[in-house]
Amino acid sequence: METTFVMIKPDGVQRGLVGNIISRFENKGLKLVGLRSFTPSEELASKHYEVHKDRPFYPGLVKFVTTSPVVAMAWMGKDAISVARNIIGPTNGREAPPGTIRGDLGMDVGYNLVHGSDGPETATFELGLWFPQGINEWESNRERWVYESR
Repeated sequence: METTFVMIKPDGVQRGLVGNIISRFENKGLKLVGLRSFTPSEELASKHYEVHKDRPFYPGLVKFVTTSPVVAMAWMGKDAISVARNIIGPTNGREAPPGTIRGDLGMDVGYNLVHGSDGPETATFELGLWFPQGINEWESNRERWVYESR
């Protein structure tokens, strides 16, 4: 099993899409093992987006993520990183396919509703940053109905 970090950004929270977005991951069969809703500090947002610090959009991105609450989540499942990224869809909502979060709900590159880890190393870093106390691993009885095991 793999664990990934997903964040509903301020635009998703402000538009009232939290339940819709969470249900997409649950309906797919991923297991929610971490959930926090709060307005991130500039320090946290800066660390999270540090990989982009030399890009022109970095200051605006940090400001955007700290203007309103976000919903930080940890999702667990087989290939959770790639599964979550497929649910989220490409960055530009106007080009994202229908059925993805961004394809169904997004219209802008900047207001793209959700962030998802792009690989195992990034997921480990982001989970440690947003969930320093750790995640809530628990056993779900539904997994036997999601994953075939013979």
